[in-house]
Amino acid sequence: MPNRMKKSHIKSLIYQGNDLVHYFFFALLRIVLVFIPQFGYIHPDEFFQTIEVMAADEFQIDAIRTWEYNRTFPIRSAAIPFIYLRVPLNIYNLLSRYLYYYFSLDMKCSYWLLVFPRMIMCAISFVNDYCLYRICLTYGLEYHTSLLALGSSYVMLVYGTRTFSNTIEMALCSLLLWMVSECIIHSKTVIYQKEFLDKKYETAKSVVERVKFFKMRSRLPAHSFNKCFFIATICVLGVFNRPTFLVFGFPIVFQWLQRGMGTKTVTFVDFNFRILFLILASLPALLYCIITDSFYFKYLTISELEHRDVGINNFVVTPLNFLRYNLNPAKTAEHGEHPKWVHVLVNLPLLYNVLGITTVVSFCYMIYRFGNQEYQFLPRAQSFVGLMICSIVTPVLALSFINHQEARFLIPITLPVVMLHAPKLRYGFTNENPFKVRYWLYDYFYKYVLAADVSSKYLLKIWYILNLCLTIFFGFLHQGGVYPLADHFSMAMVTKAKDTHLHLITSHIYDIPNYLLYLPSTTRLHVNPDTGHKYRKSQQFFLHEHGSMDLREVFNKIKLLVDVNEMKKVTTNKSHKYKIYFAIPTSKLEEWNYVFYNGSAPLTQQKIKIFYPHLSTEALPDFYSPHPHDIGAEVTEKPLDLYTIDGALKQFSSIVHQFGLILYKIEVKSTSKRKNL
Repeated sequence: MPNRMKKSHIKSLIYQGNDLVHYFFFALLRIVLVFIPQFGYIHPDEFFQTIEVMAADEFQIDAIRTWEYNRTFPIRSAAIPFIYLRVPLNIYNLLSRYLYYYFSLDMKCSYWLLVFPRMIMCAISFVNDYCLYRICLTYGLEYHTSLLALGSSYVMLVYGTRTFSNTIEMALCSLLLWMVSECIIHSKTVIYQKEFLDKKYETAKSVVERVKFFKMRSRLPAHSFNKCFFIATICVLGVFNRPTFLVFGFPIVFQWLQRGMGTKTVTFVDFNFRILFLILASLPALLYCIITDSFYFKYLTISELEHRDVGINNFVVTPLNFLRYNLNPAKTAEHGEHPKWVHVLVNLPLLYNVLGITTVVSFCYMIYRFGNQEYQFLPRAQSFVGLMICSIVTPVLALSFINHQEARFLIPITLPVVMLHAPKLRYGFTNENPFKVRYWLYDYFYKYVLAADVSSKYLLKIWYILNLCLTIFFGFLHQGGVYPLADHFSMAMVTKAKDTHLHLITSHIYDIPNYLLYLPSTTRLHVNPDTGHKYRKSQQFFLHEHGSMDLREVFNKIKLLVDVNEMKKVTTNKSHKYKIYFAIPTSKLEEWNYVFYNGSAPLTQQKIKIFYPHLSTEALPDFYSPHPHDIGAEVTEKPLDLYTIDGALKQFSSIVHQFGLILYKIEVKSTSKRKNL
């Protein structure tokens, strides 16, 4: 028996060492993936809700200010992005001038404009790692496997380095969970010691002993309002960052409020006082956010302060506007309507694969035990497991009642999911059959799939494989041609002839972040230092984005754009110069060529470049589509057999060609070519 225990201990130490080495590898990989960089484009909100607006304000460049930042009804706070984006961008702007002056190093190119904000987000993402480590130390848990699961998750490798407000929400939830976890364990320790000393004091037989225990009891540290200011500040910043923080933070803060309840030391009076002190402690952060937003959205000005002409209408509370907007089902339905079960059955497994499915099944198992009245096996409300379960179940169920459901909305529950279920990746599921089901198929499934000695051999491998695939998909493949396209035009704007208008038309791809083009603002008023003449720069680049519009309508819009520019040539004595480009996924190439060459307009298209890899879910590849070189060509020979090597290779090449974004230059046919036709 001692030898077996010794071997088990050695094996556990080897696992811990390997897990730490692998974790540091994935932590380094997270940093490296920022600088490669990842071309993948998860969702337009990655740019347009944060960095697009902050970069436009800092660099005075043309950018799209989305409706969330509409000054008449703003629903996004600028106070939080101001801290983690605007201030660093200000420093970056200052340093870039010196680097360009002394070393001729241009830091205001599309590469650094993409990478620098991700460097900041990557640094913030390690807050989650640190919080997990501290929670494990506080409760005496093994942190090696949990850190490995967190570091190797594509949620951290991809989402964790993107400029999503959800990424900030995840870091704030992790901070809140760590602080509350430490407060809970601290309060339990102090309460236990106080009750022990109270008992000793009551049973003491002499005055000397009573004095001794009284002094020991008076030296106990305070615990009721521990970390109150930090918890309140995190809550306020979280709500102003994303008001959905209410559903993520509520179960955690509630655990902080009711810790120690049920003992002689803590009563309902303490609960009420904690609420009161939490409200008072939140006032500084609340005032900062409200005043910052009020100045940013021009509700409040310095002049009004000087003249003391300030009223309630001079202040804006963006979370209230956010709730007013999103509590209207008709408004949320405009962004896409999803069934109520999408978060539980789709988004959780999509984000956490093995751990996501385990989370859902574990909750079902808790309901099963509750239904069988096996209450003794359920976690206590004030326990560590109870805290983690509430941190997962409450927000997932609450967000499931909202019409619009995206996977990234759930990433703040990453830390509790990993804390609860990451050890299963190393040690397997269960040592005994959890469900009392007598059926041969279920017994077979448990024996060869669920049993700990079996599942421990494959779970970590499945976790690695799925996260690798999802990192490649979301990090490099999904909409991967958008950034190279923006980079191409940022350089084209520098090298183009003066006064030449560039028009870019896109179809079936996400919106291009304008700040990557770094175009001078056309709305800002400039002043000539010599003459004092005021002027605005004319617009030289025009972006026409048509989403998933039918290609026939896209062709008509291109035709109309050409007609307008040709008319300008006539009216300006041919001094008007322009170029028109069209970008479309190669998976739509066959359909586009059919529309283009059967159109009535005298236009030609010239292929400029294909950006690989690129996949638009709005234009998925057709595995039976002809090869690009065969589109539009006459069939002069027998089609290749797909079951031969040549046929299979050509079909594989056809599929690969569809994972790209092609850029065409659209021109009017010359007069000589028209006569030949």
